[in-house]
Amino acid sequence: MQDVLGYAGRRAVVTGSASGMGEATARLLVELGATVTGLDVRPTQIDGVASIEVDLRQPDSIQAAAHAVAGPIDAFFNCAGLPGPPFSDLDVMLVNFVGGRQLIETLVPKMSEGSAIAYVASAGGLGWQQQLGTLMPLVQAAGFEEGRRWCEANAELIANSSSYALSKQVINAWTTWRAYDLMKDHGVRLNCINPGPTATAMMPYFHEANGKALVDAAQGPVGRYSTPEEQAWPLVFINSPRCSYVVGETFFTDGGFFAALQNGQLDFSALMPKD
Repeated sequence: MQDVLGYAGRRAVVTGSASGMGEATARLLVELGATVTGLDVRPTQIDGVASIEVDLRQPDSIQAAAHAVAGPIDAFFNCAGLPGPPFSDLDVMLVNFVGGRQLIETLVPKMSEGSAIAYVASAGGLGWQQQLGTLMPLVQAAGFEEGRRWCEANAELIANSSSYALSKQVINAWTTWRAYDLMKDHGVRLNCINPGPTATAMMPYFHEANGKALVDAAQGPVGRYSTPEEQAWPLVFINSPRCSYVVGETFFTDGGFFAALQNGQLDFSALMPKD
């Protein structure tokens, strides 16, 4: 594959690399000539990818995994995540945000100037701007334990909001807040993507928790679920040197769903199943 994105010889780290978007991203990076380290709670079984196991619910596991990652790091892709039920609300918040952020912050000293971080949020995190007053104490929490304490103290809020949706709102908020200092102090770019429904192993859990009709309603005008590869390409693009002036963006990769909501071409409430 022609290396138009400039990954040949660069070091990349991918969480969630054992399946879904993370696996698709790791495979694509290998094809582009990057040296790839995959982190997941399960072994990553991709030829050419070094596998490190990590449990993002456990700070000691995060620290050990970060220590095992060789630097310098040119591109970090945080694709690990839980969908909600059957996992506990606390586990969802820890894996999707608190632990993911802790791993990123622990690895920042190994990231070279001009490197980049891409975090997978979700179109399910829509409305995060209206929640900033509530979310900022978690966004600004100093480290894993403080973040965990916030989640435990706000268990009722999380349950009422949907732990998955709230975790993705926090990712969007943290991306816009943290991007400034990461760029100014370290020369590291931070952005996130907001995928629409994607055909991964998580999808049956979304159907069970929310109903297939509701998930289908978020497909947008494209009218289908994306493939993991269709999310991997935007991730690889925004973390490439070709996007060197893109910082703090919350990039929607949702088949036009958010655009249609913004201009009134799609009324999400009308698409939701009726009792």
